[in-house]
Amino acid sequence: MTIQNNQRTSVSALMGAVVEDASGRKVGQVREFAVSPPVDANHVQGLVLRLTGAARGDRMSLAAVNDLELTPAGRLRLRESAAPTLMPEEESYLLLERDLLDQQIIDVHGHKVVRVNDVDLIWEPVTTTESAAVELFSGGAEGTPQGHGLKLRISEVEVGTRGAIRRLLKGLSVETVARLSGKFGSSAIPWDFVDLIDRDPSRRVRLKIEQEKLSKMHPSDLADILEDLAPAERQALFTSLDEGVAAEALEEVEPRMQKSLTDSLDTEQVAGIVEEMDPAAAADFLAELPEERSEAILEEMAPEERQEVEELLEFSGDSAAGQMTTDYISLPEKAYVVDAVTALREFGDDFEILTHVFLIDSDEVLHGVVPLLKVLLAPGGTALAELADDHIVSCDIHSSGKKVAELFDKYNLRALPVVDEEKKLVGVIYAEQVIAQLRMKS
Repeated sequence: MTIQNNQRTSVSALMGAVVEDASGRKVGQVREFAVSPPVDANHVQGLVLRLTGAARGDRMSLAAVNDLELTPAGRLRLRESAAPTLMPEEESYLLLERDLLDQQIIDVHGHKVVRVNDVDLIWEPVTTTESAAVELFSGGAEGTPQGHGLKLRISEVEVGTRGAIRRLLKGLSVETVARLSGKFGSSAIPWDFVDLIDRDPSRRVRLKIEQEKLSKMHPSDLADILEDLAPAERQALFTSLDEGVAAEALEEVEPRMQKSLTDSLDTEQVAGIVEEMDPAAAADFLAELPEERSEAILEEMAPEERQEVEELLEFSGDSAAGQMTTDYISLPEKAYVVDAVTALREFGDDFEILTHVFLIDSDEVLHGVVPLLKVLLAPGGTALAELADDHIVSCDIHSSGKKVAELFDKYNLRALPVVDEEKKLVGVIYAEQVIAQLRMKS
C-alpha cells in the first residue's frame, strides 16, 4: 500500500493493533510506542510488541517502524526478512502511552498545563536521503533494505474531548471511532509546543530532553505554570531547570511558593540559584527563610554576590533600600557615549532591566541620569552629560514604599536612583520592582 502524505492515525487507534510477518502470520500486538529523543524526538522509532504466545511477564519486543509496511487492507506487516528484536532497556526510551497519556504536559505556546488524552501520529514514506538515519537506529543490520519502509511522525497531542472519546471507543473499528469522535471539535497542541514533565529530573537528562522551550518562556509564564502543577510535578520541573531559568522563575512566585520549591534542595544548590537572582529579589527571598537556613545559603555564595545581598538584607523590604537593586550602570560624569556602549556590552546581568545610565563623580555622588534610548541614538563622541535629563528625581534609602510609588506615579518614571545621606548613588529601583511590590500587597 502506498503511503500518502499526512495519512493520519493515533496512539489510541494503533494500541492493540496486530502486526503480521511477511507471510501474513500474526507476530504480536502493539503495546507501546518507543521514541528515542537523542536520535529523533519527532518520530516513533519502534512499536513495542507483545509477541503471540508470550507470557505476561515475558520481555516485550521492538519492531522498527522502518521495517513495517501497510497492506492494502490497512494491516501492519513486517517487510521480508525483518523481525522484532528484544526490547532494550525501557528507560532509554520515551514511551508515548506510559509517559504521555493521562499525564500533565506544558503547552509552551499557550503557557499552560494540560492533560493528554491522545497523541496524533502521521504515517510517512521513508525517502532515500533518510536511509542513513534509519540504519543508525536499526543498528545497520545486514539485509535491511534502504530507501523503503515507513516513518511515524508525532504530530499533535490531543487535550480535548475528541481524544478522550477516541480512547473510550478503543477496540471498535477505526472507521467507527473516527465517525463518532469526529462529532467533537479538536483541541490539540502541535508536538513542537510540548514540554514534558517528569517526576524524575535525572530521567530527562538520560533521555537528553532539552530545556530550550522552557528557557525561552517569560519568567512570569513559567511561574504561573509552576503554580498550576501538583506538588510532585512542580518540584520535579523546578529541579530540572538550569540555575539562570530557575532564578528568574523564583523571583516571580509568592514567598510561600519560593520556600516550598527550595526546601528540598541543599544549600549549595539554592546558593547557585540565589547568585543568579536580582540582588534585591535575593534579599527578599532570604529574609523570608529561617535565619539559620538563610545564613547557610549566604555562606555558600560567591563573596561578591554575598556582599551585595547582605547589604540589602539590612534594610526593611518596604523601604527604598529594600526595593532597590545594585544591578545598574554608572559612569563618570565626564564619560562619553562610546564609554556607555562599552559598559552595556560588558554588563553581565539582565540587560532587559536597564533603562538609564547614571553619572557620578569621584565620590560616587549622583550628578546625572541619562535615558538609554538617547545613548543608543547619539554619536559615540557625544558627552553623556549633554544627554542627561534636566532634573534628577531620586529618593533616600529610608524612603517608604509608599513614597517610592508616589514618585513613580508623579513623574512617570521607569527608574528611580536611590541615594544615601551624602547623595551617593547606592542603588536603583525599576518600575517592574514597584509593580511587583504593589501586586504582593493587593
